[in-house]
Amino acid sequence: MWPFKRRGVSGFSWSSTAEEVTLGIDATGLTAIVTGASSGIGAETARVLALRGVHVIMAVIDMMDAFNVKDSILKQFPTAKVDVMKLDLSSMASVHHFADQFNSTSLPLNILINNAGICACPFMLSKDNIELQFAINYLGHFLLTNLLLENMKKTARESKIQGRIINVSSMGHRFTYPNGILFDKLNDPSSNWRAYGQSKLANILHVNELARRLKEDGVDITANSLHPGATVTNIYLQSPLLTGNPYISVTLWFTSD
Repeated sequence: MWPFKRRGVSGFSWSSTAEEVTLGIDATGLTAIVTGASSGIGAETARVLALRGVHVIMAVIDMMDAFNVKDSILKQFPTAKVDVMKLDLSSMASVHHFADQFNSTSLPLNILINNAGICACPFMLSKDNIELQFAINYLGHFLLTNLLLENMKKTARESKIQGRIINVSSMGHRFTYPNGILFDKLNDPSSNWRAYGQSKLANILHVNELARRLKEDGVDITANSLHPGATVTNIYLQSPLLTGNPYISVTLWFTSD
């Protein structure tokens, strides 16, 4: 369809692939952590980063699926550097354990892509008794970023290569409560979409403030959030509205104004 092919100022369109966008880039020597890399956007991100020479750490809760993705990447690119590490973003203890494990490897960290997430799932509490979407989509990534930030600062300083922190947010941040994030009612069970919206709004506010602080401190790391577009992935598995109908997700994004 022509609207998806129309190129913007970047030279790319909605239909541009990750391989097309990164064509010609040699990222050999860089290290990236990608959360939720066992399927969907995370798996494709890991694949293309590995293709460009990045040492990719797949931070995942589903180890079996992650190893299948890793095997698929290695079949395509036998020299790729890909590792799999366990991370349960719904558990702050697991986040601490992951960060401790990674930092103990003495690996540098150039890129952190906070991609993992869930969407409009039935009301549940995390292991820390926090509404599950807010815990996984925001709090787990917030803590993970903080625990890895000194490593990223050191890497940027010593390598002289700009670091990147990316939060995969969503236009769904518009679905939040009328007054924004209800910090005094995080465990409100009344609306799974409102809960999703406030978790995605928190992603945006997080990197906006982080970017300001990094710039203020003269740290050569950028922090940005993004809307990934109308993409059908496993994030919709818990949403009865979207499951089995990929066109509904497209309609939602185009009518969200």
